[in-house]
Amino acid sequence: MVLQDTLTRRSSIPPFNILGDDRLRIFSGSANPELAQLVARFLGLSPGPVVRKNFADGELYVQIQESIRGCDVYLIQPTCAPVNDNLMELLILIDACRRASARQITAVLPYYGYARADRKTAGRESITAKLVANMITIAGVDRVLAMDLHSAQIQAYFDIPLDHIYGSPVLLQYIKDKKIDDLVIVSPDEGGVRRARAFADKLNTPLAIVDKRRRGHNQVEVMNVIGKDDLRGRTAILVDDMIDTAGTISEAGKLLLQEGAREVYACATHAVFSPLAINRLSDGTFTEVMVTNTIPVPPERQFSQLRVLSIADLLGEAIWRTHEESSISSMFR
Repeated sequence: MVLQDTLTRRSSIPPFNILGDDRLRIFSGSANPELAQLVARFLGLSPGPVVRKNFADGELYVQIQESIRGCDVYLIQPTCAPVNDNLMELLILIDACRRASARQITAVLPYYGYARADRKTAGRESITAKLVANMITIAGVDRVLAMDLHSAQIQAYFDIPLDHIYGSPVLLQYIKDKKIDDLVIVSPDEGGVRRARAFADKLNTPLAIVDKRRRGHNQVEVMNVIGKDDLRGRTAILVDDMIDTAGTISEAGKLLLQEGAREVYACATHAVFSPLAINRLSDGTFTEVMVTNTIPVPPERQFSQLRVLSIADLLGEAIWRTHEESSISSMFR
């Protein structure tokens, strides 16, 4: 694994320390403190002190260790595995900041858990993406900063301002720097076509789509490649928002090689990496697997083809723009 910083588009950003504004405070949950440290460093700050401990029955205790009265607080906490623990910690942090009279609380969610249940596909199902949005809102946040939500409609589940940012600039810059000839961007399923098309447009490459059928949760059967004529003899890059069990992207990668791709790369923002994923990703199908550090990748889930790119500067810039009430969408034009 290589943790690599790419892309810092700071043409509109002054040198940090954040204009000497001591009202801006960064706090981290326990889900990804390394990312929070990098974001704070970009802003010329340090994460604020937090005490957290568990009671004997597993209940979580959190206390902010400095005054935040009248401050703009940014809580960095991806709700990755263990999802329920990290989500509960985020809610407790929000409540602690609200009761400490913070002026404004922003939940910074590099990864939004429970996002895949964003609609009912059968009777008697819960829409947990909406439920989690309600919980975060009721806990007391004023706004949310989220990265690469599983579906754009989740933005509408929040009744407070939500800024949706993308990890694609970091991934695109890394791909451009590799100077690979004869690229083709591939969507691993029909649902990711819009994301893959955006990559293809930025890189000025053809687009192919893997047509798949899903037999059940995390069970995928790949059927066909749409646009296979653009694939033969080229380097294919499969683009997705997350890699969980790697069932979809692994089967798609094998199919692309069968259809004549010279080599295959996998590219995703969120490295969820459930246990089955590591063997599938490291079996020789992929030349490289490119992800970002929205979710920490522990040593036991690292493998030689893995490249982890840092989105800390991107998040830091988004936080600065939010604090300064500047445009965030202009970061991606």
